[in-house]
Amino acid sequence: MGIFSRFSDIVNSNINALLDKAEDPEKMVRLIIQEMEDTLVEVRSTSAKSLANKKEINHQISKLEKQAEEWEAKAELALSKDREDLARAALTEKQKAEDYAQNLKNELLLVEEQIGKLQNEISQLQEKLADAKARQKSILMRKQTAESRLEIKRNLDSGKMHDAMDRFERYERKIDDIESQVESYDLGKKTLDDEFAALEADEKVSSELEALKKRVKGKGSKSESKSK
Repeated sequence: MGIFSRFSDIVNSNINALLDKAEDPEKMVRLIIQEMEDTLVEVRSTSAKSLANKKEINHQISKLEKQAEEWEAKAELALSKDREDLARAALTEKQKAEDYAQNLKNELLLVEEQIGKLQNEISQLQEKLADAKARQKSILMRKQTAESRLEIKRNLDSGKMHDAMDRFERYERKIDDIESQVESYDLGKKTLDDEFAALEADEKVSSELEALKKRVKGKGSKSESKSK
């Protein structure tokens, strides 16, 4: 009864409910799979014994039925020889063989019923086992992902990330200072490009100045013409 009780618990159990209650889902699913595999081995062993028992019972039934036929033949022989006493004794033995055979047939029905239940339950357990194994990898990946996210959250919530950003900003300020020092050395110094740029700018200003003078001069000439 121990095997069938444990087997029934596994087959009828909701694996999701078991995992929800487990402190360590990865460990829990390993235990479930191991329990299922162990139970499957035991149930298959029990099924094999039942099949062997069925074969033996059938053999005994055949033997008893043959004996019954032999006793009936002996009873006929005794009657043919006017030995009713021997015929009665032979029929008595025949009845014993038939009664024993009938008892074995009743036992065989129970054995066959047990075998049928075992085969059905083995099928159910195999389905549960396949389901558990299919989820095992997924559960492991989910656990690893959750642990990684938890570690990231802990680092973000701790002062480590804040300190790292502070250091990063200090390094940036130091680099800004160094760049400013470099630029300070170049103040007041003109490169060849700067010289040509200055010439171009001066030429442009001179051109605009000449154009402005012409416009102003033109306006003055028009005013003198109107006054005359």
